[in-house]
Amino acid sequence: MPDEPQTPRPAESAPVDDRISFDDFMRVDLRVARIVSAERVPNSRKLVQMRIDLGTEERTIVAGIAEAYEAEGLVGRTIAVVANLKPARLMGIESNGMLLAATGDDGRPMLVSFDGSPAPGTRIR
Repeated sequence: MPDEPQTPRPAESAPVDDRISFDDFMRVDLRVARIVSAERVPNSRKLVQMRIDLGTEERTIVAGIAEAYEAEGLVGRTIAVVANLKPARLMGIESNGMLLAATGDDGRPMLVSFDGSPAPGTRIR
């Protein structure tokens, strides 16, 4: 019998709890963004600073993905971001959003991706 394709198992198999209401979920503004520029944050092993296009504006975000992605290879990629997160300072840089990524079995992040390339600013539901 041929080998059946393996379905990836979640890295963390803890049960889902702390459910939120639909209204709470709708408050989270998930948007499509395109990475315009990216560079490693000096003196950090994990952080990458990116300039992203959200369709109506550009923003800076900082993400802990440098161990999995080369900054130059991120430019032009389409990503998913939380657009209405309050700003946070990471290594002295103001980050205005958060990209979405899964954590692989090896602990490294894997960016959320799309079939095709939705326009920057497109709402994700």
